[in-house]
Amino acid sequence: QVQLVESGGGLVQAGGSLRLSCAASGRTFSNLQMGWFRQAPGKEREFVAVISRNGIRTYYADGVKGRFTVSRDEAKKAVYLQMNSLKPEDTAVYYCAAREGSSGWVISSRADEYDYWGQGTQVTVSS
Repeated sequence: QVQLVESGGGLVQAGGSLRLSCAASGRTFSNLQMGWFRQAPGKEREFVAVISRNGIRTYYADGVKGRFTVSRDEAKKAVYLQMNSLKPEDTAVYYCAAREGSSGWVISSRADEYDYWGQGTQVTVSS
């Protein structure tokens, strides 16, 4: 089992920044591909960003490309999502997710391919 705990959400004005953190425990962190997803009220959960096990490959949803950056810290067993130039449409609950069993270079944007999920952290961007 993997436990994921997100933090760093909050209320920010449009154009501002937030940094989300996700702490992982229960498995060897380097074996986990890590993703970020979000869900806005009345909408389905959507992919935001992913980082490969080896930390070399990243991939972003079109709507956040150039504004969000995903990174990981093996020593701290954590993954981060730096969010800049935030927009009201970024308002959502953000979830951290982990996937086991993939090779070091593999990345996935499909929620159904992830094995573990955090409880989510609310991000609200005011206009």
